[in-house]
Amino acid sequence: MDNLLRFRDDEAHDEPAITLDSFLDGQTNAGAVRLEAGDDARALLPSLGQLALVEVSFPTFRDGRGFSAARILREAGYQGELRAAGDVLVDQIPHMRRCGFDSFAPQAPVDAETLKRSLDRYPTPYQRAADPAVPVWKLRHG
Repeated sequence: MDNLLRFRDDEAHDEPAITLDSFLDGQTNAGAVRLEAGDDARALLPSLGQLALVEVSFPTFRDGRGFSAARILREAGYQGELRAAGDVLVDQIPHMRRCGFDSFAPQAPVDAETLKRSLDRYPTPYQRAADPAVPVWKLRHG
């Protein structure tokens, strides 16, 4: 977890995440699940209250399915740690945060100053997302 970036106040969940299939098969009483690209996040909806961590795999930066998984989980009320893991690029992190990710385990180290500039670049979003940020059009038109 050398590259772990967190935007939460609690402690990082360090229990290894099991696969969605293992979790659904009831093979363990895990508090951490890993969703691979192509896994349906909706399968976790009945169990959200028992999960402390959902780790979403990004096998390549071009695979955006994890963004949808995060939004599905957050909009369903998931409050635990939601971690993007894998080929996570610094310019994706602001968008990932808007979708509900609050923890990141990128393959390559992320420069702290570059990340800060990226997060500060657009202070007011233009569209609704899973986060509570109010879009600029709503601010303008009440």
